[in-house]
Amino acid sequence: MIRANCRDRFTAEDFTFIVKILGKSRADSVSLTALLSDQDTRDSILDHDLLFQAILSETAQLAISPQLYFYVLTRHVLKESGLPDRRLCDYIASLLETFSRSARLNSPASRSDGSAQPIQYLSDMMLALRNASPVQTFLIRAHAGNYSLFLSGIFPGTVQRRSERGAPDITYYEDVGRMNFKVVAGHSYARAAELRDIYDVLAEQFRDVRLALNRLSDSLLNIDDNSHIPLLG
Repeated sequence: MIRANCRDRFTAEDFTFIVKILGKSRADSVSLTALLSDQDTRDSILDHDLLFQAILSETAQLAISPQLYFYVLTRHVLKESGLPDRRLCDYIASLLETFSRSARLNSPASRSDGSAQPIQYLSDMMLALRNASPVQTFLIRAHAGNYSLFLSGIFPGTVQRRSERGAPDITYYEDVGRMNFKVVAGHSYARAAELRDIYDVLAEQFRDVRLALNRLSDSLLNIDDNSHIPLLG
């Protein structure tokens, strides 16, 4: 299950990278102690434009974690889009990190016919709900919302081309994503995972977040050409 925890999973290499980049300017230099000791200081440092520019301008594969990479880029586009909540950014960055591993595009549920093949299509996910336990229902719906956001946000051109051949269009993914986030927001498991507020935002502002991801995909990120993206485990 995707959680809003990118900032909790930064590595020693991430902090070394941040100190190195900001240390190039005496006025903007930062100590490792400041990064590790105070959450507000860390969050302010992560918003620094020098850090964003350093990640964006690097052509070789970055020696940082995928979670730092996606957090900084996602934070930039969400703030520009009027979506400044850091926990939302944490969640979306975790979503991009997770779904960028192609195997994770599949649902956590088995097919309704009992076969071992993972589910990838939204229609199959909805069919799987018929025989799902409460936990599976929550996981399937959360995955359907996440999958809808990732596909329509990062690959809108692919969705458009497929729709011209009779496949669902962007509006379909918006509707499915919004509906499933709204349902899981009211689930007890969302409360236990401290995700209820994030699901509520995604249900209400799915299109705004999707458009922000469109801008991320168009101008900052190319998952199809990942030679510069940190290695995904």
